[in-house]
Amino acid sequence: MQLKPFLQGFGILAVILSLFPFVAADYWWIRMFDYPHVQLTILTLVALLVYFFRFDLRSWRDYTFIFVLGGCFLLQLLKIYPYTPFAEEELKENTATVPARSIDLLSINVLQKNEEYGKVINEVFIWKPDVLIFTETNEKWQNELRKGLQGFGYEYRMEMPLDNTYGMLVYSRLELQDQKIEFLLEDSIPSMHARIVLPSRELVQLHVIHPTPPMPPHDGSSTDRDAQMMMVAKRSKNAELPVIVAGDFNDVAWSETTQLFKSVSRLLDPRIGRGFYNTFNADSWIMRWPLDHLFVSEDFRLVKIKVGNHVGSDHFPFYAKLSLEPSKGAVQKASPPTKDELKEAEKQIEKEVEKDQKEKAEGKE
Repeated sequence: MQLKPFLQGFGILAVILSLFPFVAADYWWIRMFDYPHVQLTILTLVALLVYFFRFDLRSWRDYTFIFVLGGCFLLQLLKIYPYTPFAEEELKENTATVPARSIDLLSINVLQKNEEYGKVINEVFIWKPDVLIFTETNEKWQNELRKGLQGFGYEYRMEMPLDNTYGMLVYSRLELQDQKIEFLLEDSIPSMHARIVLPSRELVQLHVIHPTPPMPPHDGSSTDRDAQMMMVAKRSKNAELPVIVAGDFNDVAWSETTQLFKSVSRLLDPRIGRGFYNTFNADSWIMRWPLDHLFVSEDFRLVKIKVGNHVGSDHFPFYAKLSLEPSKGAVQKASPPTKDELKEAEKQIEKEVEKDQKEKAEGKE
């Protein structure tokens, strides 16, 4: 294999893959290229450097190739730059935590077929969070977690164990009010919503979601996932209380969909200015990206954010501690969504409604 034609072929492929996420289509084979963006950026840089230093640039074709590949690398880098420590932190740090106004959460996609129940429970004991979020939980997981956590103060519960990998459990030491388990789009995909009562007696609105990934056999498109995210984004935008949205989004932080969710919801991402905090795939050193997320309103400051230990799942646990400081919200105020962004969010919801209606009609036929 000759190196130069290989690098040229890779360069063409890199350009195509870099442009794919901007295509206005929700097919899974397009949306899947949102995920390995960091890996693609690194490979593009390596190809660019090797081509530049290994070969003499003699023809216009060589210079064109270097120019196009360099532009491709810059495009990729700009997309992930906010999630590096070089960028400015979006959610500012707390410097003096008040225990009565702080809350910490631990989110774990346990992997339904995983049987390392002890490792998951031990992870809870390591972090000792106020709120626990478990996804991919069936009745076996519910029973094991209840047994392992008995006597440790997690008295408030929302439980919807399912065998379809979309079961969800939320356990809390803090009081949960107005608990709701909703099926926003499909009767097999739950979401959980509640008001958390802090020790200061202040209320915080919690939304927990786990939409389907845009990949067979789950779904041949990203329509379901995108619509559920937009529905929760609209609720967050109009909320009267401080908001926390958490869960396995089955989407990466830099995708067009997550960026739209962030804009419409007016929530802040603690990853920005700090790092990727990759939670998937725990079984691969190379193919990792951030799928588990935490978004908060401008009322909060960040105390700590960490990725946990391997618990037998294909996801790492995701931990965050927050401080409620609404008086400092103006320092990190989120920009309001544009009319086009709001229109696009509504369009994604309508697309899912139309899809469901079509599927039901075809089923009747």
